[in-house]
Amino acid sequence: MATINRKANRRRIHARIRKNLTGTAERPRLAVHFSNKRVYAQIINDEEGKTLVSACTTEKALAATLANIANATKVGEAIAERALQANISQVVFDRGGHVFHGKVKALADAARAKGLQF
Repeated sequence: MATINRKANRRRIHARIRKNLTGTAERPRLAVHFSNKRVYAQIINDEEGKTLVSACTTEKALAATLANIANATKVGEAIAERALQANISQVVFDRGGHVFHGKVKALADAARAKGLQF
């Protein structure tokens, strides 16, 4: 039996989740992505294929040499504030194939604490 590496396994899980998860104009999708150094979040209207709001740790306001969980918390707060400014209060959370734990949970909890509903 061939071994499947971690990255390919996560992509397979993400594809399976995305089959049933779409963002609409009323309730767009909050997608998260993690690289080795950065945390990215964007709110997407899948009907039009447009990104409505985004936040990531490459921005000067969010850039820091903090641990990934702290960075994820900052990005979650920023994405929620920007979404509320754009009159987006409800989203569908797309964890990107990651387990809802650690960085993913920190980002989601921070966004919920700032008033984003999902």
